[in-house]
Amino acid sequence: MKNFDYVQPRSESEVLELLSPEPGVTSLLAGGTDLVGLMKKMIVTPDRVVDIGDLPELRTIEMDATEQLWIGAGVRLDEFLSSSTTDPYPAVKQAIQGISSIQLQAQGTVGGEILRRPLCWYFRDGHGLLADNGKRIIHGDNRYHAILGNHGPAKFVSASRLAPALVSLGAKVRVVGPDPDQESILPLESLYRTPRDESQREHTLLPNQLLTHVILASDQGDLSAAYEVRHGEGPDAPLAAAAATLQVVAGVIQKARIVLGQVAPIPWISGEAERVCLGHPPDEDTASQAGEAAVAEAMPLSENGYKIQLAKVSVRRAILRAAGSFI
Repeated sequence: MKNFDYVQPRSESEVLELLSPEPGVTSLLAGGTDLVGLMKKMIVTPDRVVDIGDLPELRTIEMDATEQLWIGAGVRLDEFLSSSTTDPYPAVKQAIQGISSIQLQAQGTVGGEILRRPLCWYFRDGHGLLADNGKRIIHGDNRYHAILGNHGPAKFVSASRLAPALVSLGAKVRVVGPDPDQESILPLESLYRTPRDESQREHTLLPNQLLTHVILASDQGDLSAAYEVRHGEGPDAPLAAAAATLQVVAGVIQKARIVLGQVAPIPWISGEAERVCLGHPPDEDTASQAGEAAVAEAMPLSENGYKIQLAKVSVRRAILRAAGSFI
């Protein structure tokens, strides 16, 4: 591991003063469940590590005057899981439960999990985020890579286990910087992007910006759930995942948000699956049709065609779980 300076700021403004505008010069440390491994393998080589794990303003779960829930980026996953305040958002809790590691739940943070770096083994073996403009992935082992949104050089899948559930719930994020007085409230999905070249990362945050909070709308009685297809119990990434948030009136879906995970370089919002749901009951037939629609434009690589079926299953079961028809 490269030598680096280690600092513990006491406020958001101090954090911003310590961050460099140059990519790769500084890294943020919260739970450390991902960063430490990347530093050991010299994939990330910062000159300075800024520890924000105990920053008080990032460690709270609070309801504001409009009944929006503000979740600090430094909140531990198990704290979110155990809080009764977060009970109206079962999809997020189900995603955290799916991690199936007490250590990762106790150490990992909401912000760190949202911004988790891709698990692509080419990236983590030092071949870059796009792995030779995608050629290594096309001609190599691509079992766990993207089947949607993979037309360009990016073939990795978004690694966040929480993002599909949060995006389906319409989550927003608070971002501060580069200057201390700069603050933005953005839809969570706008943080993610599919990079076109190695100068871009998988998210849109500047090197000297800080994600401070996730904001969830007040409980409107919507139904939500997440579902992952996994190898088995344990912390390994799922093979495919989906989250569904449904507004059901008189037994009919009036509004739907279907988001797939582990199948594209970004959390994949499926407008096709959402349109299939509208005006229909959240039953087996609707859920199955939504699953088919979600992967209608999938373009599997040489070794990951199996993901199409798993993505269908994820969407179908997420919808049925939200409706209370699948446990």
